[in-house]
Amino acid sequence: MNAPGLAPSVATSHGSIFVECSGRNGPPLLLIHGNSSCRGVFARQLQSALADRYRLIAIDLPGHGQSDNAPDPVRTYSLPGFADCIIEVLGILGISELTILGWSLGGHIAIELLARFTGVKGLILTGTPPVRRNGMAEGFVASPDRGLPGRRVLDETEIDAFARHMFGEPIEPFLRAALRRSDGRCREQMFAAARMGVGVDQRLTIERSTVPLAVINGSADPLIKLDYLDGIAYRKLWNGRCHRLDGAGHAPFWHAADEFNALAGQFLDAVEAGAGRSGHAASGG
Repeated sequence: MNAPGLAPSVATSHGSIFVECSGRNGPPLLLIHGNSSCRGVFARQLQSALADRYRLIAIDLPGHGQSDNAPDPVRTYSLPGFADCIIEVLGILGISELTILGWSLGGHIAIELLARFTGVKGLILTGTPPVRRNGMAEGFVASPDRGLPGRRVLDETEIDAFARHMFGEPIEPFLRAALRRSDGRCREQMFAAARMGVGVDQRLTIERSTVPLAVINGSADPLIKLDYLDGIAYRKLWNGRCHRLDGAGHAPFWHAADEFNALAGQFLDAVEAGAGRSGHAASGG
């Protein structure tokens, strides 16, 4: 669709959304970034051998990167709002079936999409514990809505702390810039929506889903409870286990990119071969 690094604007009711594609052929893989980040976190996937076999599509969520801030923050800055925006983008791009790689917030949005978009063929979650409504404390080391991830205004010290926890050392300059650019109303509003119970029950959605699922995390992730993820009653968990990349933190796709990409490629090949598929997701309500 376009050369790596060039991102056209796609007009949606949630504002203009920037899209970057790498790889012109093959089945689509949508990459959804985390809270206060941008599509640049997936550079090591967009520029990898994955792009030779798959059509990788990375977006900047509303209020992030080169995308517009939401014209209606209450409507857009929630998991259902983000999912609705992505469905609009997919319609504009003419994509009816795809696999999704979701990181952190992006993974939670992907789970929301399972209940809203029937074309999800496979899902890769990283840094994303599927939690029950009002159950964030179950899956996270510290409830994110009570710290920097849910704070509207961040000073430079807080930006550095946020980046260090989310991405690890060294703090990449582009990530610091992404945090500065991000719409603080998004952090504030999406956690307010979560406290109100907006969106599906994510654990129930995953436990009911018949969509193939790969869970790939860093063994040293400081933000999520890895044992919690091991205890979920998945129906279609790839290889029958959650994968942990030794020594990697919350962003294993960056710091352990070769190993992560190898696993992701194996999963994508299995999805395309129809391994383990027997239907679609059920909504968590």
